Amino acid sequence: MQYRKFGRLDWKCSALGFGAMRLPTSDADTTHIDEAQAIRMIRYAIDHGVNYVDSAYMYHGGMSERVVGKALQNGYRQKVKMVSKLPMPMVNTVQDADRILHEQLEKLQIPRLDFYLFHGLSNRSWPKVKELELLNWAEKKMGEGLFSNLGFSFHDELAVFKEIIDSYDNWILSQVQYNYMDINRQAGTEGVKYAASKGLAVVVMEPIRGGLLSRKPPEKIANLWASAPSVRTQAEWALLWIWNQPEISLALSGMSNLEQVIENVAVADRSGTGTLNAVELTLIDTIRETYKGLYPVPCTKCRYCMPCPQGVEIPTIFEIYNDASAFDVMDMGRFHYNGPMGLKPNQKADQCIACGKCVEACPQKINTPEWMKKIHKELYVAGPPPGPPRP
Repeated sequence: MQYRKFGRLDWKCSALGFGAMRLPTSDADTTHIDEAQAIRMIRYAIDHGVNYVDSAYMYHGGMSERVVGKALQNGYRQKVKMVSKLPMPMVNTVQDADRILHEQLEKLQIPRLDFYLFHGLSNRSWPKVKELELLNWAEKKMGEGLFSNLGFSFHDELAVFKEIIDSYDNWILSQVQYNYMDINRQAGTEGVKYAASKGLAVVVMEPIRGGLLSRKPPEKIANLWASAPSVRTQAEWALLWIWNQPEISLALSGMSNLEQVIENVAVADRSGTGTLNAVELTLIDTIRETYKGLYPVPCTKCRYCMPCPQGVEIPTIFEIYNDASAFDVMDMGRFHYNGPMGLKPNQKADQCIACGKCVEACPQKINTPEWMKKIHKELYVAGPPPGPPRP
């Protein structure tokens, strides 16, 4: 296993971290984790050098932390840093935060966490952190020994990311969605470099984009990969691209079977800054742009259509639909459209009243009202929001 600098801490993390969001299940119910297989996977990773395990209150309907806690018995807890997250949508008072943290420690069967994160900070949840003075709360809990270091995971635009970083001097880590397709999405490459320049460890989630970048690609993309100077799996290309960057501390992978664990551990063993050469990096840039050419809606995210008078989050809706179409994964599109971290009801496409202001403002002359009807019909799911699709 390769080990890397973890921000300003005097500790090195394994290049690969174990993300416990997509553990194997015995059936379609995500709360029905196959405990024996999940424990075997987690322990295999730790036995092969992984020293960072990440879970969260909401993963697997609250069951992820319980299974991780079982996996860390018999001496495994002492071999890793344990990470979990405070579910911001469920915190409306400081008392909620207290209750949830204690419940998490009980599930994990540990007296303290090594890292605790505010989960999924955005321009919706960051004001709540300030209003409830949760940074002061976190300082108090660290003083009580319930967790050692504070960080945050993030899903929003770059300006919000920088604001959060600059608002508190004692962040230890920032966890961001980042992969070779998302260099300008959310925090993006600029955000990764900004966080690292401020001394934060940068933990990458979705390095394989929820499994998308390991699926069988369209013919045009497959032909590009076939021209690569080195033969690697698609997952290996995606992970090595992350680890090629010195600003990255660790890549989290949400693995669903032992074969994925074995492959990712092996790739991590041969990872490192500068592993990919200029020709390979240029090929990945070409693949990114070729995927974008498969998008059905020619949206460039210029945001000239915003703000929508009805509150419809037009660029985000196009982004979700374009990805789902180009990668042929409508199940994932429905998760991002309807899921717990997705759009609010008043931001969805069915709120469009076809006023036409977006069409007038769009440099691409996209017929947004017609697309909104089509997209909502294809992505909306009534009832409980769907869970994350399997890789």
